[in-house]
Amino acid sequence: MIGLARPLLPPSPLPPRFFRRRTIWWPTWPVWSWLFALAALPILLWWFRGEAFLSLTDRQPPDVLVVEGWIGIDGIKAAKLEFEQGGYRYIVTAGAQFSYRWGPQRWNYATEAREILLRAGVPPDRVIEAPATDTESQRTFQAALAVRRILDARGVRPHAVNLFTLGAHARRSRLVLAKVLPSSTSVGCIAWKPPSYPPGPWWNSSERAEDFLKETVGYLFELLLNSGRLSNSPPPP
Repeated sequence: MIGLARPLLPPSPLPPRFFRRRTIWWPTWPVWSWLFALAALPILLWWFRGEAFLSLTDRQPPDVLVVEGWIGIDGIKAAKLEFEQGGYRYIVTAGAQFSYRWGPQRWNYATEAREILLRAGVPPDRVIEAPATDTESQRTFQAALAVRRILDARGVRPHAVNLFTLGAHARRSRLVLAKVLPSSTSVGCIAWKPPSYPPGPWWNSSERAEDFLKETVGYLFELLLNSGRLSNSPPPP
């Protein structure tokens, strides 16, 4: 019995010793749809839940309260209320030096926050000012480093520190502070939302949208690349 002849394939234009014909498996359109849905799911979750994730409030047992001075007068007053109600030993004002781009005025957020607290009636011996060096980059890290230095200089060894800051800045700022402070110190955070924050989703507010997008990049950069430089090691003099 004569078998059927095999179909003749056209000769390959490529040299056979360099290339070889292979059969591969290729996803069908339903599989591609599932793959696209799986890839889009984290993006959608972050779009709708990312701001809540970054705006973390996780209080540790009260010992020392650190407030970032740049959050404004209303924020400093809210931190004062947290300090009084929480039963903290000290409140530390943190912040870097700021220069007004249209003039010669220069001030430090930590110094300004301390003055606001003193005028609001906080006893001077309970307020610790931690001014950071003049820097245009890594201001969060420099502010955290200044807090570590002033606490070490005063012999304050807190078992827990709570960081008081604005909204979506909370999780990244806590991560930086936890890297700088001793590993024996628990670090919590309080995400304060000003009364002027517009309600609704973040994309309805240009201010909240800017904060959310910047902190998304900043948190990932800090988490993956360790931009804090130090990790629970004594700060340099």
